[in-house]
Amino acid sequence: MTSAKRFLLSVLAVLALPAVSIAQTAAPAPTVAPATVTSVPVTPSTATPAPAPSADEGYIIGPEDVIEVNVLGQPEFRTQARVESDGSIALPFLGKQQVNGQTPLTLAAAVSSRLKAGGYYTNPVATVTVTSFASRYVIVLGEVAQPGLQPVNRSYRVSEIIARSGGIKPSGAPVVIVRRVNGQELKLDFKKLAMGSDADDPAVYPGDKIFVPEAETFFIYGQVNAPGTFVIQEDMTVRKALARAGGLTSLGSDKRVQVFRNGQPTKVSLESKVGSGDVIVVGERLF
Repeated sequence: MTSAKRFLLSVLAVLALPAVSIAQTAAPAPTVAPATVTSVPVTPSTATPAPAPSADEGYIIGPEDVIEVNVLGQPEFRTQARVESDGSIALPFLGKQQVNGQTPLTLAAAVSSRLKAGGYYTNPVATVTVTSFASRYVIVLGEVAQPGLQPVNRSYRVSEIIARSGGIKPSGAPVVIVRRVNGQELKLDFKKLAMGSDADDPAVYPGDKIFVPEAETFFIYGQVNAPGTFVIQEDMTVRKALARAGGLTSLGSDKRVQVFRNGQPTKVSLESKVGSGDVIVVGERLF
């Protein structure tokens, strides 16, 4: 090995010594402690859950109702019968059963229980359907499209019964009279029934009578474009009555308007209120 090579190796060795020394004396990397996860105990909620809405008890079966009783998978048990005046019906295997005052739900449960207890079926599932409502109804009379008996198989309000009866006819008054079984009488404004709160639209009960009277009317003839009989609207005046009759003809004069009330001529102005049964006669103007 030449002297030049020896010199080069010596220089390299000298340069390497500080780096090795630094590496040997360097502080070790700090040890990172594993993260500790602290569990937070979850306190069970003590809030009382909102109660589930109660199930609708449904229609209460009574005399003259027609019901159908079935057992799932057992077509031979199918029975359709009218409830007798004593509140009973006859069922296969079980014979005469008292059903008055029960709902379809409670009766179905009772039939299932009795069939199982008697050993007729292992695990019967009975169903009861009311096919004709006759014992619980309200009577709707007067100026409605379909007067008659309306069954109440659940809780109904007056507006619902009016709707089921086809609504009030054009000849009907905007008033509904409800007479309870106990003799209490309610006079209800139809506009409030339709647009008001529940307090303005009371519930009906079996045996209630609902009556829509005929609207109050007035008669008008003479020099108007559409003479006839018209319903008295709220706050109707003689002037409004002339407008309702199509206005005056070319020969009519609002200075020659006569009103007959109870057959007697009555002095009125164009701003006077129109009464029930009023007859308005419009005369010709003077040239």
